[in-house]
Amino acid sequence: MRRFSKSFLLYQLFFITAIFGMALSHVYAATPRHPFPQHDHITYAPGSIRPNGPQRTQAIQDKDVLAFYKVWQAHYLARVNTGRHGVPQYRVTFGKPGTAGYKKTVSEGQGYGMVIVALLARPGSDAQAKFDGLWNFCVAHPSGIEHNLMAWSVPPDEMGSDSAFDGDCDIAYALLLADKQWGSGGKVNYRGAARRVIQAIYHRMIGPQSHLPLLGDWVNPIQGTPIDKPPGIANQYTVRTSDFMLDHFRAFARATHGREWQEVIAQCQATIANLQQRFSPRTGLLPDFIVPQEYPKPVPDSQRFVPKPAPSMFLEGSKQEPYDGDYYYNACRVPWRLGTDALLHADPVSHARTRKISHWAGATFSNPFKVNTGFYIRPGSSLDGKPLFKKTRFSTIFVAPLGVAAMTVPAQQLWLNKIYDAVHTRHEGYYEDSVNLLCLLVMTHNYWDPTTL
Repeated sequence: MRRFSKSFLLYQLFFITAIFGMALSHVYAATPRHPFPQHDHITYAPGSIRPNGPQRTQAIQDKDVLAFYKVWQAHYLARVNTGRHGVPQYRVTFGKPGTAGYKKTVSEGQGYGMVIVALLARPGSDAQAKFDGLWNFCVAHPSGIEHNLMAWSVPPDEMGSDSAFDGDCDIAYALLLADKQWGSGGKVNYRGAARRVIQAIYHRMIGPQSHLPLLGDWVNPIQGTPIDKPPGIANQYTVRTSDFMLDHFRAFARATHGREWQEVIAQCQATIANLQQRFSPRTGLLPDFIVPQEYPKPVPDSQRFVPKPAPSMFLEGSKQEPYDGDYYYNACRVPWRLGTDALLHADPVSHARTRKISHWAGATFSNPFKVNTGFYIRPGSSLDGKPLFKKTRFSTIFVAPLGVAAMTVPAQQLWLNKIYDAVHTRHEGYYEDSVNLLCLLVMTHNYWDPTTL
């Protein structure tokens, strides 16, 4: 029999104990406190509906979400080379493997991914490791202006490495979810990180007088920042409507005990109401971007701010797609963002504004596959509410958010069921699939607020 020295045996015992301890620590840390599915523990607003029918039981819906998540991870969740100090990193890719977009990551996608991974954490899964990897990637790629925010594009493009509002907003919300799922006593203090990001968002990306979201930390809210499209200026009154993320703002207020977020919510809701009353009284649709009535002149007084749809090529529009002032690939998220606030918090203002959009959609389309990719906002014109394109181009990015909105209208049960059936197995691109999955989490009652659960 081979003999071992006492010191060798002690070393082996220490090594085995350490490994076993690490394994136990990993299992303990990876056990979520609010694992998917959570629908039995969540109450949405009174009168809200969800997909129903024998082929849409809750068990089937949960399986649908997990099946979609499996494909989403395979297409867009990538582990990158281990970062500093041996810490693994994950990123959400801008495209599927083999495409040019696969090499790129945007903060918007990183935020989507962090929310998705936190909500879909299950016992025995590696969700926490992936979440931490996503967060580590954010930390490793800060904005060149405010280091507590993430660079909007990795690698940077010609527009630089500054931030974009919605990405950081979702990242902060996801950190609050992580704190609720796993606690903040481990490797990452999620709550502390969330508070730092929330503070940076408020101080660098909320207008000091407008109390509205800025386009990013690159915007000078007072003097304005020139943009490469004449007359070209961005300030605290030039806003992307899909950045009205009211449910997030409520969570931020609770997490930080900050009353300032209530003012942000109030101003966002007032702006939405003004736009719907003046520019879309029939459809309720919001434009991708808004500017002040005096644009490009400065607003004389914040109390006199009156919003209007942005010029057709204000920021992202082009000669081929001059739709910055219409309901297009940014504003299509509004029914989801606004509807989520109405459902989670039973807010009467968000509820009324969401229902306005859903009433129009349900009355206009009996078939979700007839919903086009964009609509004109032209009050008083025959074009108002009409598709931007003559040929119908179906996309889940325009339909899934309408499913969330339909949940606020009890009479639209059939419409909601049709939307769910149209989107829950359909896979398109990074943007469409990420928003679709988030909408499916809401439609299946598996989306929750970490500050109220």
